[in-house]
Amino acid sequence: MTTLSLGKAINESLRKAMEDDPKVLVMGEDVGRLGGVFRVTDGLQKDFGEDRVIDTPLAESGIVGTAIGLALRGYRPVCEIQFDGFVFPATNQIITQLAKMPMRSLGALRLPVVVRIPCGGGIGAVEHHSESPEAYFTHTAGLRVVACSNPVDAYSMLQQAIRSDDPVIFFEPKRRYWDKADVDISGAEDWKPLDKASVVRRGDDLTLLAYGPMVKTCLEAANAAEEDGRSIEVVDLRSLNPLDTATLAESVGRTGRCVVVHEAPVYSGFGAELAARLTELCFYRLEAPVIRVGGFSTPYPPSRLEDHYLPDLDRVLDAVDRSFAY
Repeated sequence: MTTLSLGKAINESLRKAMEDDPKVLVMGEDVGRLGGVFRVTDGLQKDFGEDRVIDTPLAESGIVGTAIGLALRGYRPVCEIQFDGFVFPATNQIITQLAKMPMRSLGALRLPVVVRIPCGGGIGAVEHHSESPEAYFTHTAGLRVVACSNPVDAYSMLQQAIRSDDPVIFFEPKRRYWDKADVDISGAEDWKPLDKASVVRRGDDLTLLAYGPMVKTCLEAANAAEEDGRSIEVVDLRSLNPLDTATLAESVGRTGRCVVVHEAPVYSGFGAELAARLTELCFYRLEAPVIRVGGFSTPYPPSRLEDHYLPDLDRVLDAVDRSFAY
C-alpha cells in the first residue's frame, strides 16, 4: 500500500496505463511541461516524451476532435479538460461524434477516448472553473460517465476507463485532489467493476446517495446523524451512466428513505433522474419522497459566496430531518 492524494493517484494510474500500453496518450492544455494546473500530470512528459504527453493549443474542440482521430487509428487518448466549464466548446465533438460514431458504424468503429474533467467548486474559483456539468453527458446516449470520490477509486477507475473500448467522461472532484488514502499500486486488480456503485457506510434508517465531491460531505453528515440515533447508509454512485440501479434500489428499498446530494443545481440535475427511477422501483417501500439537495439555479457565484452555494453538512442534515418528518 502507498499513501497517495487523489491527484497523485490519478498521476500514478496514468503512469501505469502508459507503461502497460504504448498506445495510451495524454493530451491537454499545459499537461506536459507544467504538469497541469493541479499538477496531476506532473513528470509524465519528462518520462514518456512529448509524443505521448502532448501540450495542446487552448482549443477544447480541437483536443477532443484530435483524440477521436487518434482513436480511429488505434490509440487510446486521455484528454484533460483543464476546468469543468471549459468543456463546453468540446461538446459538439463529444455529443455529435464521440458518443455516436460507434453506433453510426454499427460497431465497426470503437472510440476508446477518456475525457478527464476536474469538476465542482470549493477551491475559491469563479464560474467556468467550479461547475458540475454531469447532467449534459448522462443525458447523452453512447457515453460512459463516471465520477471518483477518493484516491483508491481514482486509481482503479481511471485504468478501467482507459482500457474500456467505450468513450468515457471521467469526473474528478478537484477540491478532493489533496485528500489522501492508502492505495494498492502493486498491480493487484481486485477492483470493483467500473459500473458498480459502492456502499461506503452501512445504515438502516435512510440512504444518502452521492458521487464525486459530495460523498465525503455525506459521510460527515451520516456520522453527525449517528449522534441523534439515526443510522444512515451512504452510497457512492461511482458510475452515473450506466447506473447501478440494483444496488441503489436494494439500499433505498431497505431503508425506506432517500436523500440525493450533488453540487449541480437541483432543477433538472442528475438527482431528478435518481429520484424518478427510485420512486418507480421502490414506491411501495418508501416512507417519504426522495429529497434532493444541490446547488441553486444560478450561475456559479464569486468565491466569497461559494460556501453559501455549495451543499454542506447542515443542508444535508436538514434534508434528513425533512425526510424523517414524513
